[in-house]
Amino acid sequence: MRNHFFKSLTPSHSPARTTPSHSPARTTPSHGLCESLMEENIEVAETLITKWDSASSSYADITPLFQDDRYEAKQYLKAVKDLQTAMDYFGTEHTNSQHLVRAQRLMQTAMKRLQREFHRILAENRTHLDPESISNRSSRNSVLTGNSDLEDDSEDDLRFANENVSEEERMSRSAIADLKSIAEGMISAGYGKECVKIYTVNRKSIVEEGLYNLGVAKTSYHHVHRMEWEVLEVKIKNWLNAVKIAVKTFFEAEKYLCDRVFWSSASIRESIFSEITKESALTLFGFPEMAVKSKKSPEKIFLILDLYEAIFNLWPDIESMFACESTASVRSLIDHSLTKIAESIRSMLVDFESHIQKDSSRTPVPGGGVHPLTRYVMNYIAFLSDYSGILPGIVADWPSMLHSPLPESFFGGNDSEENPLALRLAWLILVLLSKLDSKAEVYHDAPLSYIFLANNLEYIVVKVRTSNLKSVLGDEWIESHEAKVKQYASSYIRMGWSRVFLSLPENPMAEISPERARKHFHDFNIAFEEAYKHQASWIVMDSKLREHIKITLGKKLGTLYGEFYINYRARLENLYGNDSEVRFAPDDLGNYLSDLLHADGNSGGSVSSTSSLSSSPYHFHGGRHSG
Repeated sequence: MRNHFFKSLTPSHSPARTTPSHSPARTTPSHGLCESLMEENIEVAETLITKWDSASSSYADITPLFQDDRYEAKQYLKAVKDLQTAMDYFGTEHTNSQHLVRAQRLMQTAMKRLQREFHRILAENRTHLDPESISNRSSRNSVLTGNSDLEDDSEDDLRFANENVSEEERMSRSAIADLKSIAEGMISAGYGKECVKIYTVNRKSIVEEGLYNLGVAKTSYHHVHRMEWEVLEVKIKNWLNAVKIAVKTFFEAEKYLCDRVFWSSASIRESIFSEITKESALTLFGFPEMAVKSKKSPEKIFLILDLYEAIFNLWPDIESMFACESTASVRSLIDHSLTKIAESIRSMLVDFESHIQKDSSRTPVPGGGVHPLTRYVMNYIAFLSDYSGILPGIVADWPSMLHSPLPESFFGGNDSEENPLALRLAWLILVLLSKLDSKAEVYHDAPLSYIFLANNLEYIVVKVRTSNLKSVLGDEWIESHEAKVKQYASSYIRMGWSRVFLSLPENPMAEISPERARKHFHDFNIAFEEAYKHQASWIVMDSKLREHIKITLGKKLGTLYGEFYINYRARLENLYGNDSEVRFAPDDLGNYLSDLLHADGNSGGSVSSTSSLSSSPYHFHGGRHSG
């Protein structure tokens, strides 16, 4: 008799038969022996099946078949297998035989018992077969075997035979082994449909309950679209927490368990896994696209990047678990979600660039300090670089939005010109620098404008050097912009102290008249005091840059004034006494210069901007950089 995968337990449905012979079978010694053996199989099976028939035995009604050392259960399953062999024999040789009818009746009774046992084992071992325990075992087995290939439980038991295994673990393994043996017996007898239904209903409820407890529930785009951002932010953060648990615990556990219980048939286990997880997976992975369609302002990009990163990192596991044709819709949904999230991220980056360009603040930062826009934009870009694992792929196929070629100096080492992320981030920094150039124009004092530019570019360079931007943009980018900072500093020294330098002779050691020398000291005193007082409120935020400027200025001014001072101080004091106009010793100049360009810690924080970007320069909405 040919076994069928799905066959009803209802007695009125008889098993499929082979075409009966039109002539009586000839009785031979061989046939007689086979028939005798088959009849014996039925006799043995009837003894065991009747013993464990709960309808006729109160003992069987309250006592599990699968218990203790499983000896009785193994004999029962062997009897069922032998009974199936007898049914096959009589179905072929004696299609109208009473033996076949008797065997069929016994098989139906046996299947009811196995069905009951299957359900009981699933229900009573719910805690031993919980997803967390199963996923831990799956991960451990993968490490021990070096791969995730399906293995027979017997091999698994041999591998752990000498280990100290917890009682929880032993109970779990025992339950899986029992379920596997029952499933094999029912499927081989043609009662796979009943077995699959019991298993699917039980395990699907566990997955659905687990995801519900994680806060994952069906929703609609209309519902998500109406949410306030604060509410949606909580939902997204909850989803980020839930998705890894769902995939690495619930889905992985079901895949592992399903593969073990139904290891003998790839088609059956694929079908069961799909039935158990598909609906939950579609609900889980349907949320991100709805979330990104609703909110797209640049400040929210980091939480959206977290959505993309979470799916991207889990994709190898997802692709492996949902590899069969019946779960293709899950893979398709996730692939579509990644595409839509990437589009949303690109849109936010375009908006971010636009907001930088549209920043309309015209109020000078006191003392030429760091502009709030600089702080905000560089924090934003530095945080973007933390996603260097996923952003290159997001921006790689993005049609170029650059309005002009980047200067060669904007490309560092590490083939950054060929790195799509380096290109995008370098461009955003260039947009910021262009905006800062226009903001420097509000300073009517040219030296102060160079202090402003030096402060802001130094902030940018330090931010790049001390963040993941360094690995994205490269050392050459940093070096070229550090050189630009020094150019700004040199311009400040040249223009801010030009009157002071001009007050001294070009050659301080050249011989001039005492009166002319006295005039040089007089002019120097006035120019130095004016420069010092004029720059008293100017600041350089970075201590290293501040020291660099002071050292450079001190050396240049100290050398020129010091030589002139040494050459003429004594002569002028002898000729003019207190009217010599020699007011400053070289060391005095150093003391005065040491007091210049000190920040008070608040500069740069009192300037507001009409741009939505720089109005709250330290807050990002959601994601790992929120707060």
